[in-house]
Amino acid sequence: MTRLSAHADRRLIRPNSRSQRFVLAEVTAPPATRTLDRVPVNLAFVLDRSGSMSNGKLDLARRAVEEALGRLDGRDRFSIVVYDDVVDVVVESTPASAEARRNAVDRLAQVTPRGSTNLADGWFRGCEQVATHLSGEGVDRALLLTDGLANVGITDPAELARHAGELRARGVSTTTFGVGTGFDEALLQSMADAGGGHFYYIADAVQIRDHIASEVGETLEVVARDVELEILAGEGVAVEAVSPHPISGRGSRSVIALGELVADQALDVVLRLTFPYGELGRETGMIVRIADRDGAFGAAGIGDARLTWTWADDAANDAQRRDPEVDRAVARQFAARARQEAVRLNRAGEYGQARHILDATSKRIRAYAGRDQELRAIVGELEAEGHDLARPMQPQLLKEMHFASANMARCRDATGRSIKGR
Repeated sequence: MTRLSAHADRRLIRPNSRSQRFVLAEVTAPPATRTLDRVPVNLAFVLDRSGSMSNGKLDLARRAVEEALGRLDGRDRFSIVVYDDVVDVVVESTPASAEARRNAVDRLAQVTPRGSTNLADGWFRGCEQVATHLSGEGVDRALLLTDGLANVGITDPAELARHAGELRARGVSTTTFGVGTGFDEALLQSMADAGGGHFYYIADAVQIRDHIASEVGETLEVVARDVELEILAGEGVAVEAVSPHPISGRGSRSVIALGELVADQALDVVLRLTFPYGELGRETGMIVRIADRDGAFGAAGIGDARLTWTWADDAANDAQRRDPEVDRAVARQFAARARQEAVRLNRAGEYGQARHILDATSKRIRAYAGRDQELRAIVGELEAEGHDLARPMQPQLLKEMHFASANMARCRDATGRSIKGR
């Protein structure tokens, strides 16, 4: 059921301090309907063919692309780019006719592993293929798969993420797939986040097929494009996105970009509001609206969600009840943030700092957990993980922890797929 709702952790604020309160906005995308055709897709498959993709990984990637092509039809377009230190366009962007798909499989079969990893230029070439035929009516996306570190061309993670954001603004989104233990998960995650796509960790090469099939399948289920939450807050109220979604705005208006949503997708967005000083007994509020490029939410009759807060004395503030659903959503976000930072610190050899950040986050959540079993479980998990991360860990375990945290923060399941319904 399509919906938009908003809940606050607490509804009273202090007149003589800048109170911080949290809001949980819950979104459920419209269902697929038989009366509406799915949107067309324009995909570039960008495959790493460096030497490390030997031992069957490139073979499995080829088969995964072949199966993904089998799901497309004449409404769609695709291209295939491969890269090591040299970039080759195996198939230029073409309508996904049966003949074009057969020819693509034949050409891809001739690709063999070799060379080093010019991730940036391979990805740019794939995005270029997508950009030459932007549909305006569907999803235009590059799917980048690698098992290694970018070591030729542009290698700076911040620069690559910036390019991903710029390409997204021009209509080309990016999804990334990291295979094995040799790639940089923080880089691929940041590219996917800035690029409006998704990140998948593929621990075992056999999973290449499942993850590519999942991403292409979801792309074919998109029902709302360029989805945005608009936040209209009271005068002097500062709005920050705790969830990992881009936020922009000016003054009392903030816009949070949610990207494309698939049929029935459920998404939680956590906000932190900082309130100005105020007069005892007066109210302030916020309005949450949702819109998308094609008007899917408007057609479903989704209205605004509204919240108000009241400036009250300290005794009333101290006695007010908390909304446990909001507390849980906030705790999940901060736990995910802490885990990813702890993974980075552990990899850098800063084991004490890795444990410290998890311990500090668990202490913060424990302060308001009370008897809530879910919150207490999060505290226990963070404490146990802090103990583990206080010493060297295997690269695969670190990647698994990063991926699990990324999925939690983005309301995706353990395999990286969207969560549907509520």
